[in-house]
Amino acid sequence: TDAAKSAAGIVFTKPGLSVIIEAIKQSRQIFIRMNSYSIYRIAETIRVLLFLVLVILIFNFYPLTTIMIVLLELLNDIPIMMIAYDNAILPQKPVRWNMKNVLGISSLLGIIGVISSFVFFLIAKNIFQLNPSMLQTIIFLKLIISGHLTIYITRTDKHSFWSKPLPALKLFATAEATQVLATFFAVYGVLMTGIGWKFAGFVW
Repeated sequence: TDAAKSAAGIVFTKPGLSVIIEAIKQSRQIFIRMNSYSIYRIAETIRVLLFLVLVILIFNFYPLTTIMIVLLELLNDIPIMMIAYDNAILPQKPVRWNMKNVLGISSLLGIIGVISSFVFFLIAKNIFQLNPSMLQTIIFLKLIISGHLTIYITRTDKHSFWSKPLPALKLFATAEATQVLATFFAVYGVLMTGIGWKFAGFVW
């Protein structure tokens, strides 16, 4: 019996076919979470890396310090891990990878993110005329907040981001907590130059 259990893909723990039905439901929901993670990860990579490279090449300016890059990655990883616990829709039909769809949506979100970051950078540089260190801080905060809010977009398909199923408490709490933490870092100048509540409010 133990050998058979070890070799089995599914072990019946209850009589009837309910175990198989539940396994199919959970596997489809896991797929939705993996799809959401893939879209977010690709979009975030395009958004951050392309923006940083273009700003360096065009303006000869480094928009983030090394510490900021490390913080950005650490604060991004916390809510990303919580995608595994997110509430996911239950598809009524079998699901399969559609890489054209994944790459298309993630590329679109990434490019929109690059454009919005550029506009934000130009406003902070030319209108607010912030000094370089404050400019780096405000860009750091913008990348954190907009990146974490993108998670809510990538977890949905054809529905608005506030439609059911709503984000799981673990995902929502970690996404918002890391945004608030980054805001306090930026406002009070922890490991970076402080920008105060006025500019932090503008970012939000």
